[in-house]
Amino acid sequence: MRKLIITLSALVMLTGAAWAQKNKLNLYIWSEYIDPKIVADFEKQFDCKVTIDLYEDNESMMAKLEQGGASLYDICVPSDYIVPQLLKRKLVQPLRRENIPNLKNIDPKFASPPFDPGNKYSAPYQWGTVGLFIREEGGKPVEETWGLIFDPKKQPGTFLLMDSIHECFSGALRYLGQSVNTTDPAVLQKARDLLLEAKKRSQGFEGGVGGKNKVLAKQTSMAIVYNGDAVRGMHEESGKGTRYFVPKEGGEIWLDNMLIPAKAPNRDMAEKFINYILDPKVGAQLSNFNQYATPNKAAKEFINPDDLKNSAIYPPPEMMPKLEFLKDLGRKTRMFDELWTQVKSK
Repeated sequence: MRKLIITLSALVMLTGAAWAQKNKLNLYIWSEYIDPKIVADFEKQFDCKVTIDLYEDNESMMAKLEQGGASLYDICVPSDYIVPQLLKRKLVQPLRRENIPNLKNIDPKFASPPFDPGNKYSAPYQWGTVGLFIREEGGKPVEETWGLIFDPKKQPGTFLLMDSIHECFSGALRYLGQSVNTTDPAVLQKARDLLLEAKKRSQGFEGGVGGKNKVLAKQTSMAIVYNGDAVRGMHEESGKGTRYFVPKEGGEIWLDNMLIPAKAPNRDMAEKFINYILDPKVGAQLSNFNQYATPNKAAKEFINPDDLKNSAIYPPPEMMPKLEFLKDLGRKTRMFDELWTQVKSK
């Protein structure tokens, strides 16, 4: 009898441990990037607990996955250009499409992207732009140009650079009239020099959310940010007198995606989460909260009408040709890394 009791107790403990593991979701995501109500509703519907860890740039996220995070997290949300690197390093696993029927809701513009043909590994989350968030003093509008950062004569006040390699280089390269994906060493060195000179006049580097918050707190006049952060900031009481724009020279457009790390402990729950986010009403709720554009075609009818008309969220047709997705440059990415190290260290 004693052995039977011990055996039954052990079985209960093992069953409880298995239940606890099964009913969890470990989400690794950018800061301020999901409506807390979506998380709460998901937990309630699927009787699970969601834990969230945050990052501020793709490179940090990938480094964490390489250092063991691939077995800790169930969902990560990387940007388009870094997905091929995650695949090469075998840090993510294929989606079981039969478990994610809402993949059918993806806008054809974002389905089967070049970095993941057939959406074998990824499902789109949100898309947007990188630009300038500025507090205009005295009511005088400024010229919408990257020159506000890179030309001392046009600098309207204090500013922050984004602490992210590609976002900074993309602005400098577009100001030079070059592609954000150039690999011309001479052009990249010119962009580095622009950033070094701008760094001397700046208040330093900050993550996109941090830059937005410092503009709202009037600790700086301008920052390079992601558009959704800025749009949310403009809706706040402290956001009066602020605005966001992509400079006339153009810049970076991005698509963030949901992927499942290679050794995710809760793969089934991860696929339920992806399918949940791709539900039309949940997808609209996500964009209405984040103030980013939705890649979910079925969600469009539930998006706030004013948001659909907002050029800070959905760029006007004339701007779209000036926006570029970042490409996976393979080994040539090292040039950006080396030059960025020089910018940060000098």
